[in-house]
Amino acid sequence: MRNAYRQFVDLMSVRLLQVGDVTTVVAGVATVALPGGGLLQARGDAQVGSRVFVRHGVIKEIAPSLLFVEGEA
Repeated sequence: MRNAYRQFVDLMSVRLLQVGDVTTVVAGVATVALPGGGLLQARGDAQVGSRVFVRHGVIKEIAPSLLFVEGEA
């Protein structure tokens, strides 16, 4: 049986898939602008201006360029 603490840590380490627009690329590291205004750096191949999916600091794939709409609940 696994340690209860280890099971808890495994639950907390789920990484979300984020989407953003590539603003710069230097030596295989892209700066990605998120829709909420944040920036993050991710490894992978992407062109400046493209929209990408990022998980845990790695560009997973090119994302479709759809319109982002934010609503209030």
